[in-house]
Amino acid sequence: MDAKKYTRQFILPPERCMDWARKAMVERAPVWCSVDLRDGNQALVEPMGLETKLEFFRLLVEIGFKEIEVGFPAASETEYDFLRALIERGLIPDDVTIQVLTQAREHIIKRTFDAIRGAKNVIVHVYNSTSVAQREQVFRKSKEEIKKIAVDGARLLRRLADEAGEQYRFEYSPESFTGTEPEYALEVCNAVLDVWQPTPERKAVINLPATVENAMPHVYAQQVEYLHRHLKYRSSVVLSLHPHNDRGSGVAAAEFGLLAGADRVEGTLFGNGERTGNCDIVTLAMNMYSQGVDPKLDFSNMPYVAALYQSYTDMRISPRQPYAGELVFAAFSGSHQDAIAKGMRFREETKRTVWDVPYLPIDPKDVGREYDSDVIRINSQSGKGGVGYILEHAYGLKLPARMKEAVSYAVKHESDVLHKELKAEEIFGVFTKRFLSPRPVFSLGEVHYRQENGITARVEVVEGGRKTIAEATGNGRLDAVSNALKAHFGVQYDLTGYEQHALSSGSFAQAISYLGVETGEHIYWGAGEHSDITIASVQALVSALNNLLAAKNA
Repeated sequence: MDAKKYTRQFILPPERCMDWARKAMVERAPVWCSVDLRDGNQALVEPMGLETKLEFFRLLVEIGFKEIEVGFPAASETEYDFLRALIERGLIPDDVTIQVLTQAREHIIKRTFDAIRGAKNVIVHVYNSTSVAQREQVFRKSKEEIKKIAVDGARLLRRLADEAGEQYRFEYSPESFTGTEPEYALEVCNAVLDVWQPTPERKAVINLPATVENAMPHVYAQQVEYLHRHLKYRSSVVLSLHPHNDRGSGVAAAEFGLLAGADRVEGTLFGNGERTGNCDIVTLAMNMYSQGVDPKLDFSNMPYVAALYQSYTDMRISPRQPYAGELVFAAFSGSHQDAIAKGMRFREETKRTVWDVPYLPIDPKDVGREYDSDVIRINSQSGKGGVGYILEHAYGLKLPARMKEAVSYAVKHESDVLHKELKAEEIFGVFTKRFLSPRPVFSLGEVHYRQENGITARVEVVEGGRKTIAEATGNGRLDAVSNALKAHFGVQYDLTGYEQHALSSGSFAQAISYLGVETGEHIYWGAGEHSDITIASVQALVSALNNLLAAKNA
């Protein structure tokens, strides 16, 4: 690899343009223009057919896009027919503007005007490349010749719109803007605006494409700010951004460009586009949302949007795609899970309205995700906080703090042996097998109590089909049963960590009890469930003692 052949390709403005750097965040939503059906479609291995494009158009309208670039109608019959279908079937809402792309060439512009006939709200988008590399290597034309292409195209757009009696709006893009001298790009754009004479009622769009991203995003911001300062008719111009993602900074470039004075962003859902793609509008919009700014786009059912997008394009969304990926809210790490669980509990206890839960930049529910299945994910790397959270929120189990560790070790062991993530029902299965109903050594048959200087318990112990009676006295029913079992099995332990709570409400409410038996070296835990709290407590003791005896006999 020889880095010496790569020289600096970007060109800074002739004056300092750093006002944008003093701003902390984008404070209002831009005008959004989806280019999924044009820029995104042309980047697909297999471009979408007519009916698929119509379905995609409906999705974009449903999300809330008010400007949608529908294609390059002069490029092919498919593109032309798609636009005609939108118009003739009445599929374009009155508050949605369609945008069509055309090169600054007469026969292409005329074909484009034929395609948009009958549409109510239209932006005709004309472009030509202005960069140093394109001027020198592709067109081999001077600056004046390149500017003439832009001006001639602008004049033809205005003439054809006047002849048609339509109030179409116009957009101009100096393609490869980031590779163009900013002062020359300004000269060309102002020459185009002089032709169009935009007004506040009929604004023109000046679109600044980072056709190939060739610099850090702060360079793009300076170039944008320079045009923002010096464009003619600025109050009648919508300054638009069209970042690509060759350096992986398309979203950052758009954010910086908005800080620098831009009003509008062209991009695609999930960043689809040529090479590394376009600016990802989902990420950009949700970034704003995460800082308290309404993006004016509806991603409240992100799984739905993602599924349709993948169906239409045959593209796949990365599991780590911001806000939309399957795993972006998932916490497998034990410390992360514990922090999230405590943060969620803190929100409930304090009735907190501002979202600041650790490790979750937004509330997953805002984009249609669930805490139990999408946030706390359990595998061999998980910890007691995550396991406890799942059992509490999916099954209502509020484990004692010390018991959570034992349960989490059992769950992690199961995940490690199976080499897979465990779902909530599998985690509950481990809890049931290991702590709620383990009976590897014995079970209890009938238990009877009588009052004699305390409580005496007469216990039927069942081992391998053989029944034995054990009897002892204690200061309560649970203590009496425990003393009887100690004498029967010849073991010594202390009861510890006893807790109980209701699982449901009503006449048939179930209670669950937890307790540990501590030998001095280890605590063995058990749980019991029954409508009678005493029976539930005895069952918890039997489960815990079974775990102790099984470990002793191993």
